[in-house]
Amino acid sequence: MAWFKRSKENILADGQKKDMPDGMWTKCGACNEIIHKKQLEQNLWTCPKCNYHFRIGSKEYFGLLLDKHSFKEMDAKMESVDPLKFVDTKPYPKRIAETIKKTGLRDAVRTGKGKIDGRAVVIACMDFAFIGGSMGSVVGEKIARAIDTARKVRAPLLIISSSGGARMMEGALSLMQLAKTSAKLAQLSDESIPFLSILTDPTTGGVTASFAMLGDIQIAEPNALIGFAGPRVIRQTIGRDLPPGFQRSEFLLEKGFVDLIVDRKELRSQVSKILKLLSN
Repeated sequence: MAWFKRSKENILADGQKKDMPDGMWTKCGACNEIIHKKQLEQNLWTCPKCNYHFRIGSKEYFGLLLDKHSFKEMDAKMESVDPLKFVDTKPYPKRIAETIKKTGLRDAVRTGKGKIDGRAVVIACMDFAFIGGSMGSVVGEKIARAIDTARKVRAPLLIISSSGGARMMEGALSLMQLAKTSAKLAQLSDESIPFLSILTDPTTGGVTASFAMLGDIQIAEPNALIGFAGPRVIRQTIGRDLPPGFQRSEFLLEKGFVDLIVDRKELRSQVSKILKLLSN
């Protein structure tokens, strides 16, 4: 005698599946721990198990560094043009338009004025989500204008870097930004206005070869990839294995290229202390 009858429909019908929230969990890129996104946000986007630092964008960095409601964005509507009529898998203007729609950003850096513990600062933060945080004409111009603003209001400058390097779609115009931003920082230094460079994962290519490594104080997040050419390119060029942890924050601290490695949860307090010391 049959005590049950198998239904042809799945127990979890479509209507029931829709009640289950999507995208609420994420996996750690280092230890594979499954973390609830709310818990991850409360832990400032670091893994509670292994302290792996997830990549975050300008919105998150401004939120964790600056006093609440103190950020005022500058040059928010500046967008790239297509001087070279560049086409790879798609035309450059189409790539820009799609990335703007996807990320809600206009380019790979946001700049503005804000306060840290009541102290005025000028701040710039790169977004890796926008074409790999690549530096084109807009990034160079916005960084240069941020430096000019720091000189004008005589406020410390903070730049948070996250970049794959110069933007190939703009060719030599992209490479010109290395000299442009470096020259502007020399003017800032001449006026004895502090510049703190915060290096996150990854900071590579032309950004490393210009403003990212010119800070009065070089601060890096733990285990961030920092270098010019990537480890794979160097390995293929020299034909030998690289030292363990090569081009990571800890390796650069040992070699003197970085002054401090600061956990993201301590970043605001450490930056505030440094600014206080430098202002005195």
